[in-house]
Amino acid sequence: MLLYMEIAVRIARVRERIAAACARTGRAPEEVTLIAVTKGFGPDVVREAVEADVRDFGENRVQEAGAKIGTLADLPRDVRWHMIGHLQTNKVKTAVELFDTIHSVDSIHLAEAISRRAPAPVPVFLEVSVAGEASKSGFSQTDVQRARETIGGMPGLQVQGLMTVAPMTDDTEEARPVFRQLADLAHALGLNKLSMGMSDDFEVAVEEGATHVRLGRVLFGERS
Repeated sequence: MLLYMEIAVRIARVRERIAAACARTGRAPEEVTLIAVTKGFGPDVVREAVEADVRDFGENRVQEAGAKIGTLADLPRDVRWHMIGHLQTNKVKTAVELFDTIHSVDSIHLAEAISRRAPAPVPVFLEVSVAGEASKSGFSQTDVQRARETIGGMPGLQVQGLMTVAPMTDDTEEARPVFRQLADLAHALGLNKLSMGMSDDFEVAVEEGATHVRLGRVLFGERS
């Protein structure tokens, strides 16, 4: 496991890179929320990131998140948890109790399940498969407008924006058209939040308008 100082230095460097990407496009760094993805890491890593002033954390699996969050009840009250992985409908009841925001609403059926279970309005992002990869879940570009209209009318849901995962590539510039298309879609739908960009491509995502970047490896190293 990385030592605290290593994590703090990594977080500081990533924030510098986000700020530089913002400067290149005339944005303010405060427009970008850094979500530290702690999937596969223990509560100690979360605590170390909190010490470095991180307040937003992302998890991919409900069961792992529940066990972890249960041991972190003493964290500052402004810490927020984001569900960023595929969410099964049979895990929705637990998810809406654990997470402040769900980034991976990828079907009408899932949205309906969240709406039924939500104890209070839940901020959500609609996941879009911009590149149309068969291995990626999410609405197609042609279906997302209807989904936005349908889900936007469901009680207990607040549609915040769109989310995507760009194809893996050695050239981060190849992700740029994907991020740009998501930004154009969001604008057309009247949404202003974009959850896009991971450890390998977050700077390009920020240049294309990302408001939330989901970073794990660049902050914490490889998962064991």
